[in-house]
Amino acid sequence: MGKQRILVWDLPTRVFHWLLAASFLGAFVTAESERYRDVHVALGYTVLGLVVFRCVWGVIGTRYARFASFPIAPRRVLGYLKSLFTRAPQHHVGHNPAGSLAIYAILALALAAGASGYAAYNEIGGEVLAELHDGAASAMLGLVLIHIGAVIVSSLIHRENLVAAMLNGYKRGRAGEGIRSKHWFVAAAVLAATAGFWAGSAGLLPADLAMALPQQIQGGRG
Repeated sequence: MGKQRILVWDLPTRVFHWLLAASFLGAFVTAESERYRDVHVALGYTVLGLVVFRCVWGVIGTRYARFASFPIAPRRVLGYLKSLFTRAPQHHVGHNPAGSLAIYAILALALAAGASGYAAYNEIGGEVLAELHDGAASAMLGLVLIHIGAVIVSSLIHRENLVAAMLNGYKRGRAGEGIRSKHWFVAAAVLAATAGFWAGSAGLLPADLAMALPQQIQGGRG
């Protein structure tokens, strides 16, 4: 039976993916700035909240979002990597074994960076946790860069745009392999919770910028 366009990634998984990427990037670039310290903290809390959501969704979510669909299996990872150098590389509708390992590592590092950052911000644990925070964030950045490279290579090998798939949710597969629901309501709830938290974070914008925005809006209306 031939392959067709099927829905693989539900909307909450995609929303989580891009919000985590944006929040981590924002937190990383503002890490050394005193002026944007509150932005860094707010984005760090966002990362923690998103990881908690992903852990829950990994249990109750759709087929390919569940952790059960991509278990940690070192032998499968090695087998998959070896197949990439053959004429018949393994193809997986959901996460491939190497990608699965990267996902668990990213979640673990995000949790470590967020928790240690919270402790350091509240002066708990001293320099030890502060160093753990910096180390976890740096390791996560390195892993993210490797992940991006792997996505590009895998897209070329399998002739499948994995970036587009994480945007629109669709891949190529056999009939019956796809999921049925995009779960718009859950995705909207995640977006609303994130937007609400950002809006409620008093330090999300520097004070001078926050004061300037209403003036610019009024000036534009005039």
